[in-house]
Amino acid sequence: MKNGSGVSQIRQPIIKPMVSSDLDSVVRIEEHSFHHPWTRDQFMDELERGPVSRCHVALMVDSEDDTAQNATSSNGPVVGFIMAWLVADELHITNIAVGLEARRRGVAAALLEHSIGETIELGAQWCQLEVRISNRPARELYGLFGFKTLGTRKRYYPDGEDAVVMGKDLTIRV
Repeated sequence: MKNGSGVSQIRQPIIKPMVSSDLDSVVRIEEHSFHHPWTRDQFMDELERGPVSRCHVALMVDSEDDTAQNATSSNGPVVGFIMAWLVADELHITNIAVGLEARRRGVAAALLEHSIGETIELGAQWCQLEVRISNRPARELYGLFGFKTLGTRKRYYPDGEDAVVMGKDLTIRV
């Protein structure tokens, strides 16, 4: 979106529940983001898993009138997604990615904020995730959200890279 001077304005993304019609975009983002991407079937399994699985996408919309209630992928492109499980009082973030064209624009932060906020309302008290030890930008983002390093999982990823385990107490409000 451009203002009157022709300068692009960064808009906050709309976050909405993922639906099967979002999968083409989600799989494309996944394949461009990871060396060992999830398959379309894995995403579909998560969509069909039921209430334990929390799947959301971020849309960049053109209209000031678009809201999360009426936003669809036809309103704007899917630019990111988050996958998580809510089991008892723990949110486990299993996957998050943002398309190349939307990185460094607050999309990942918006997805995290939405997912954490929504699950706090559902009773979540703890949030945990694994992140590649080499993924410094993601680790820094999680740190900004108050996640602390808990340890490492050796050779966690298919290529043998270690994962940093990070967690956040959701009962502590900053």
